[in-house]
Amino acid sequence: MAQDEVNPADRPQDAPRPSQPTGDELALRRRVSDFEREEVADVLREAAGEGRLSYTELEDRLETLYAAKTYGELVEIASDLPNGPTVPSAAAAPAGHQNLSQVAPVINAFLSETKRTGGWLVSQRQEVNAVLGDVTLDYTEAQIPFEEIFVDVKSILADVKIRVPQNAIVHLDSNPILGSVSEQEAGIGGAVDQQQPSPVKVFHIRGTAILGEIKIKRGPRLSKRLGLT
Repeated sequence: MAQDEVNPADRPQDAPRPSQPTGDELALRRRVSDFEREEVADVLREAAGEGRLSYTELEDRLETLYAAKTYGELVEIASDLPNGPTVPSAAAAPAGHQNLSQVAPVINAFLSETKRTGGWLVSQRQEVNAVLGDVTLDYTEAQIPFEEIFVDVKSILADVKIRVPQNAIVHLDSNPILGSVSEQEAGIGGAVDQQQPSPVKVFHIRGTAILGEIKIKRGPRLSKRLGLT
């Protein structure tokens, strides 16, 4: 066959290319953490307590839940229940925040030190695994575009410090095993600027300390308040 008679559809460069997955598809494929599975488990148990699920349905869904690997599987398990996970949509994101990350990469500190300080951009969900290391998350100067922030911390022979804004609301779920999980009182850590009060943020912190220490502090660190840094 002459060169000018080649069917254009037979040329490799003209072959149809596989479509790229959309943002929603990527979100549904995202692998989930134990913290997220437990959140959905709470939704299922609450629904059973309200009579929305039978005991058998609850058992079946919990079994499927703890075997789930991706966010899409969590949606299938509980999307028909109040407060259940839903399919993420860029259209539902606040104006100007379409590119914000709701889930940050896991912070793994093994025999090392990791810090997030200054004006860093906060994701809504953060998981921290510290083993024989030190981790500092300072939210006092950070850019926090979400009203609620979820932090899941595991400290094994490690020291983890989480510093939240002075007026933040903290819901702490602690599980110390030969370790320590402590929260500074709301009235300590420096006065809140009443002239320009910042929006109140709600932090849901789940801390497991095994021979380690997790500290939740409030307001800027002392050196910052004294103008030393």
